[in-house]
Amino acid sequence: MSATVVVGGFWGDEGKGKIISHIAHADKPKIIVRGGVGPNAGHTVEFEGKKYGVRMLPSGFVYREARLLIGAGVLVNPEVFLNEVRTLKAENRARLDFRCAIIEERHIDADRSSEHLSGKIGSTGTGCGPANADRVMRTAKLARDVVELQPFLTDVPLDVNTAIDEGEFVLIEGTQGFALSLYYGTYPYVTSKDTSASQMAADVGVGPTKIDEVVVVFKTFPTRVGAGPFPTEMSQEEAENLGIIEYGTVTGRRRRIGYWDGELARYSAMVNGATQVALTGIDKLDRECYGVREWSRLTKKAKEFIERVEDDTNVPVTLISTGPSLEQIIDLRDEKL
Repeated sequence: MSATVVVGGFWGDEGKGKIISHIAHADKPKIIVRGGVGPNAGHTVEFEGKKYGVRMLPSGFVYREARLLIGAGVLVNPEVFLNEVRTLKAENRARLDFRCAIIEERHIDADRSSEHLSGKIGSTGTGCGPANADRVMRTAKLARDVVELQPFLTDVPLDVNTAIDEGEFVLIEGTQGFALSLYYGTYPYVTSKDTSASQMAADVGVGPTKIDEVVVVFKTFPTRVGAGPFPTEMSQEEAENLGIIEYGTVTGRRRRIGYWDGELARYSAMVNGATQVALTGIDKLDRECYGVREWSRLTKKAKEFIERVEDDTNVPVTLISTGPSLEQIIDLRDEKL
């Protein structure tokens, strides 16, 4: 029995897709199952020289032996889902829970026309907030009601728990980041549901006693898209001097950049119940670390920063990303666990 949850520790865009893809290739899960809000979250994965941006399917799709599932707690835009299935040639392994709520065109229109959501909050305009409101009001259409989705429907909790009970490894993939949680984030500048590890497990129908590891992904320089508090934010000029210019996967909006936030990292690790920390962007801290794959080759500056992260979170840093490609990573899990 083995299940691992991977979630973001800051405001999203932490590089979860890269970390999930690495764990998938290293640990070979039977199932990779996605929780989270819906297509408002984009994950970018670079693999074998190609860059992929996914909004519905798990970003672990690059591990071709795993079934790709979407939990009942996730909102589904049928057009986006079906397009990704075709593009990634995942017809035989992509499935979604028959209870997923559906994003309709009216939800997208409501999202984009709302001055509160699109203006003040900085919504992605993908219809997730209005669709979740309909889910709460029990008026939302479910996946079982959409003809085009019929070939892809399944009972995700049954599939996932059966795999775990049979001794298979299951990887549970979160979206967004902790500071965007409806409950624990920078309200009201948050997403439309909780984003913590507990919620991801609930989204896919896995009880807490079946979760073995919780990996929280932090970025060396946290980023945020859209409005809302950002205590350690730096100016765009400072970010450019550091060579950090990033854009959101879904919106294309320029990301706001900040310095490491130890206080938020500590709180995030606590609420998520982190057992491991994955750290991305160490090459942005020190360019000499770009592409390094061994701890011994990291610079003193990088090692001291990693030690600071461990002190702040009281959790071991087990995965260190040194570049965008899947191969550019240091895996210390066998040494630290």
